[in-house]
Amino acid sequence: MIEPWKQRAEAKRRTILESIPQKWRLSPDSIPTADEQPDITGSYMHQFLEQRENEITECDATVIAQKTTSGEWSAVEVTEAFCHRAALAHQYVNCLHEFFPETALEDARRLDAHFKTHQKPTGPLHGLPISLKDQFNIKNISTTMGYISHIDQIPTTESDLVHLLRSLGAVLYCKTSVPTGLMSGETANNIIGYTWNPRNRHLSSGGSSGGEGALLALKGSPLGFGTDIGGSIRVPAAFNGIYGLRTSVGRIPYEGAKNSMDGQNTVPSVVGPMAGSVGALRLAMKSVLGMEPWVYDPASLPIPWRESVEEKVRGLLCGGGEGKKMAFGMFEDDGIMRPHPPVLRAVRLAREVLVKLGHEVIDWNPPSHAEGCSLAYDAYTLDAGHDIITQLTASGETPVPQLAWTLNPPSKSQKTASEIFALNVSKRRWQKAYMDYWNSTASQTTTGRPVDAFICPTTIMAAALPGKHVHPGSTMFVNMLDYSTVTLPVTDVDWEVDTVEAEGYDVRDYEGAPVGLQLIGRQYEEEKILVLAEYISAALRGEDANSGHW
Repeated sequence: MIEPWKQRAEAKRRTILESIPQKWRLSPDSIPTADEQPDITGSYMHQFLEQRENEITECDATVIAQKTTSGEWSAVEVTEAFCHRAALAHQYVNCLHEFFPETALEDARRLDAHFKTHQKPTGPLHGLPISLKDQFNIKNISTTMGYISHIDQIPTTESDLVHLLRSLGAVLYCKTSVPTGLMSGETANNIIGYTWNPRNRHLSSGGSSGGEGALLALKGSPLGFGTDIGGSIRVPAAFNGIYGLRTSVGRIPYEGAKNSMDGQNTVPSVVGPMAGSVGALRLAMKSVLGMEPWVYDPASLPIPWRESVEEKVRGLLCGGGEGKKMAFGMFEDDGIMRPHPPVLRAVRLAREVLVKLGHEVIDWNPPSHAEGCSLAYDAYTLDAGHDIITQLTASGETPVPQLAWTLNPPSKSQKTASEIFALNVSKRRWQKAYMDYWNSTASQTTTGRPVDAFICPTTIMAAALPGKHVHPGSTMFVNMLDYSTVTLPVTDVDWEVDTVEAEGYDVRDYEGAPVGLQLIGRQYEEEKILVLAEYISAALRGEDANSGHW
């Protein structure tokens, strides 16, 4: 007899597939295996779409928003195109938990009617489809977070971010897959199985915002939102060759979203946008902050988008003349685990580009990352896995292997108040030591300032093999510091260049996988690091970054 939890999981899988209109469904026999067609990005999906759908979905979110807010494109045609492409994406890589195209098209029709009547958009995101990680509550649509026990828990209210996006004119149409309980660098759960990487379907899409990463890489969404408590935006962004912004705590509203270990505030989870361009991330930030989210969410800070910061950074980058340069820190190896050859090559490529542009790069030798990672792990396991175990027990489901690190902490007992106090003190002291080190770099630069930002690997590997994602500490230390961080794509694994002997590495496993790096600023420097990311990305593409036209 099939266990009840497996029956519920199978029923939910069917429901997700049945939410796809018949005209968009593919015969399972028609979908090639990962061996036959590992990479399904680029033009591969064009065969299933009409020419107009391809034209729309290949556009950047900033271009789409210009056309929908001007009335050149209707919200309906844009929404339908992305719904179709998202449906295809899910059938190939298992990236959706919820799909509601009919509701989305109803919303799009209302937006078109508003534009026809008033001859103006409802807001800067008017008619722009936006995908959401399956953590944000949308009324009457379940938020499972990968738990079978949450399948029938239907929200009656909506997250503050959802409310703001609707007010801005965005069209919501899907919620993307996550690992069970959100606490894994790979997206695997007992509902949809494993979310594969569209660049190489033998590899992981990352986690915990893995469905977002995969969907965006397949252009089934122009812009999405994820969350990050230990790398959950940055790892999927790196694995899928897109951009992801880890904001500082309180910059984007979190209120009303579900979470694992809700109330664990030693290392808070944060919300951030994910997209195919820096411009799309900026559009998301400016739009949401323009709604003054601190009026709705008591944990949001009253920090509007600061264009003056962007202008200052652009001046330093492109102003020309003496002193018009910046200084960057950089490291290849955090002293815990040695990155694979393609990741090391990406760091060296970034260094080469910055030096060629006339900027200064120094070696980054901060306080021990091992200590920061240990503190983060202590925070994640304050309840000894109690919350996750409770949710699993409610359905009787067997945990996926990726949860083992959370469910088997060294201590099986929950921390006392005194132990939590002590952890918070240790965290504060480590943060202070890191800040002091950053400030001390002024003595090593010729700019007379501490480094403006630093660059390092996002993970030790390109997109991971299933069950092989290790060393999340390469992102976790940022969460301990609460630094504003953007992941940007740098290169791809190349058979000819990256065939190098290294422990635990075989280039054949990672062929074609993207390699992304982290660009890290101080707290609440989202404006600054987005300008820097745009500048560096332009240079990596071979464009004239110093022209400022990027």
